[in-house]
Amino acid sequence: MKKRIGIFYGPTGGSTEKVAKLIAKEFNGDADIFPIKEATPKLINNYDLVIFGCSTLGSETWNGNSSKCDWEAFRPEIPKLRLTGKLFAFFGTGDSVTYARNFVDAMGILAKDLLEVGAHVVGQVPTDDYTFTDSEAVIDGKFIGLPIDEDYEPEKTPTRIKNWVDQLKKSI
Repeated sequence: MKKRIGIFYGPTGGSTEKVAKLIAKEFNGDADIFPIKEATPKLINNYDLVIFGCSTLGSETWNGNSSKCDWEAFRPEIPKLRLTGKLFAFFGTGDSVTYARNFVDAMGILAKDLLEVGAHVVGQVPTDDYTFTDSEAVIDGKFIGLPIDEDYEPEKTPTRIKNWVDQLKKSI
C-alpha cells in the first residue's frame, strides 16, 4: 500500500513555502502540500507521513497586521491529531548567522509539542554541517528535523533536501 505524504508549512510567501515546494518536488509529485493556516486535524489525519515546516522568524514576527502566526494558531489542535501508525518529520528555515543562538528554534518547539503527545518522529539530521551557537531543535545531539538557511547557505539547500527526502523515503 502506498503511503500518503502531506507537507504542512507556515508562514506562506517566503523561504518556508519555497522549501516546502522543493521538498514536495523531491517526492516526485507523491506529496500533497498545504499552508498550515488552511489545515485541520481531520486533513492531517489522512496522511501516513506528515511533514511540518516552520520558520523561526518570518513576516508575522514584524507585521503589525498579524496578531498570531500560523503555527501559534494551529498548536492548540495538536492533541486532536491521530498518532497511531503515523510518522512525523520537521523542517525549519532560519538564519544561522544573525540568529546563531536561536537557529531554527521554532522547529524544535513544534517538535517538542508533538513528542509530548507521543508522536513518532523521523528525519533527524546531524549537526556537523551547520555553524550555529544554540538551537531548541537539537535533541539528543541531532537536529530533530532538517534545518535550512536560505539567507547564508542557499547553495546547500538542494543537496540537503535531496538527502533528507531520501532518508524519509527509507522510513516509510
